[in-house]
Amino acid sequence: MLGVLKKPLRKMIAGSPWVYRMNTGSCNGCDVELATVALCPRYDTSRFGVKLSGSPKHADIVVITGPMTIRCKDAAYRIFSQIPEPKVVMTVGNCPISGNVFQDSYAVDPPISKHFPVDVSVAGCPPSPWAILDGFVKAIEIWEQRVGERLEG
Repeated sequence: MLGVLKKPLRKMIAGSPWVYRMNTGSCNGCDVELATVALCPRYDTSRFGVKLSGSPKHADIVVITGPMTIRCKDAAYRIFSQIPEPKVVMTVGNCPISGNVFQDSYAVDPPISKHFPVDVSVAGCPPSPWAILDGFVKAIEIWEQRVGERLEG
């Protein structure tokens, strides 16, 4: 029965990822740029099917900003565990990649890749909206590939 439904299911699922944003201690510079891309019609992420999710339980792609502060670590792990498979992790900004100006602080534990498997990293402080949009496109491609593999497997 599932064999007959694979093609229609793949077509329905493709191009409609839900995105959950997680701030692990950023200065909010990347969050402002992320909101510009995700919420404003100028960059129109909805043309790729991107929808913002208010709950990690409904998310397909998690977007992380910030260097992972010690204070946020437990909550970040708890939230991350609620995101169903197949999930894609995208980081935005230099802080998740290296800690940036906060890297030697006693209060942070960068990089994010030490804590979660990162699929797409968008560098910049803050990155341009076009770079974030490109990151979304790459994350969607990875997510669609993983969904296809799950349907076939």
